Amino acid sequence: MRPGKGKAISPSGDFGVARQVRQAPPTSPTPRSPQARLDRLDALRGLALVWMATFHFCFDLANERLIDANFYTDPLWTTQRTGILSLFLLCAGAGQAVATDQGQSWARFWRRWAQIVGCAALVSAGSAFMFPQSWISFGVLHGMAVMLIVARLTAGWGAWLWPLGGLALLLPQLVADPLFDTRLTNWVGLVTHKPITEDFVPVLPWLGVMWWGLAGTRWLLAHRRHWLSSGTLAPTVGGTSGHNDARAVTPCPRVWRLLTTLGRWSLTFYMVHQPVLIGGLMAWMQLSGHARP
Repeated sequence: MRPGKGKAISPSGDFGVARQVRQAPPTSPTPRSPQARLDRLDALRGLALVWMATFHFCFDLANERLIDANFYTDPLWTTQRTGILSLFLLCAGAGQAVATDQGQSWARFWRRWAQIVGCAALVSAGSAFMFPQSWISFGVLHGMAVMLIVARLTAGWGAWLWPLGGLALLLPQLVADPLFDTRLTNWVGLVTHKPITEDFVPVLPWLGVMWWGLAGTRWLLAHRRHWLSSGTLAPTVGGTSGHNDARAVTPCPRVWRLLTTLGRWSLTFYMVHQPVLIGGLMAWMQLSGHARP
């Protein structure tokens, strides 16, 4: 029942009381207190973005032969890629846990999903222009588009997500077939060898990481919800005006604000950071007269 509404007839059958309820001046609905932003998740996602941007800038420097680094075989860089991707997918799973906990509708889910698919298509087009022999057909955004649907459908599976995540991580080590080596099928992940591409994030094993992020965050939401929020910003209902007001409880460090802001705009940052980095690097090389070796 919405606030401010009364039953047409009282339990005792007193129609006079019912008329008084109907004739009373209308009252505005009691405002719902907004849900506190889980800023520690935002900050973790923002940290992953900063790490990713630093990694990509180093890749751009190596691609222009300004530094000597092998991003395809050197463990210094391949291990970082695994760490960055794992952090991203853990956060994506956590995001689905929060979305389902807050009752996100399927319509809103599909709107966000369509944005990810559109950005994935742009990544494929851009990589085909820059790296025609190793363009990205199934990178991180492509993989997330598929895995997010699976995560949404399985969000209520509870503790089963833990062993399923482990199985997803192990399965590519146990099963491989040439059938999955083509661009049309390698998205599954059961390949006999990695394809020649600038980014490859198949459903297996990476769905396991997202499932663990989903399972872990659902447990935290149920048992340790306060761990997900620093309490820096607390939603309150201000005074007697009835308007919602988010007031700072403690001063927020600039770095924390930067990370949480990046975390809330993760897809936008993901799409613009490389054009900005590459464009800035090209401009610097032109202005400084630095010729590519």
